[in-house]
Amino acid sequence: MFSRVLLRQALPAASRIGSAAAVRPVAVAPRFAARTFSTPTVEEAVTADDAWKKSCYIEMDYTINDESTVYDAVQRFAAFNVGCLVTVDNDGNITGVVSERDYVCKIALLGKTSKDTRVREISTKAANLITATPEDSVEDCMQMMLSKDIRHLPLLDGDKKVVGIISIKDLVKTLLAEKEKAIKVLSDFALGKGGHFGSE
Repeated sequence: MFSRVLLRQALPAASRIGSAAAVRPVAVAPRFAARTFSTPTVEEAVTADDAWKKSCYIEMDYTINDESTVYDAVQRFAAFNVGCLVTVDNDGNITGVVSERDYVCKIALLGKTSKDTRVREISTKAANLITATPEDSVEDCMQMMLSKDIRHLPLLDGDKKVVGIISIKDLVKTLLAEKEKAIKVLSDFALGKGGHFGSE
């Protein structure tokens, strides 16, 4: 009898405890505004056109008529501090390239005179040329140069018209500039600076 009385007294108390537990608010972790950032682009593809825009050739007439004398070509080499020119016919169509190497190997070593020799006599003809397009990547252009042991690439558009010329030096400068840009992006990212975190 005594145990039943204790049980009846304990049940309402347990019920009250359960109700209090049911309505007691559950602690919620405080919410913080998400700090978003974008993954930095370490290196985007750079093209021959990017190298062309940084080239000294863009500021000069890089073509020479193939009926001009080699002496004229050498004067252009010296005046603009370049090592290659694109040769063209009277209609402006590409016929080849002429370089300082052509002069050394085909004029100086053979005892010919530059004033009596036409550019077309020593130039590399278009049929044997390695060319690129402005859309080709810098890496592809460099691979073409290294595999063929050449230092210059004429750039041709979709109609096979010459639109520029780049040197191995132009490619190297372009790649170095991109590497420096990538290093800065990663450095800013590591320090929490720049647009990746929405603040300077």
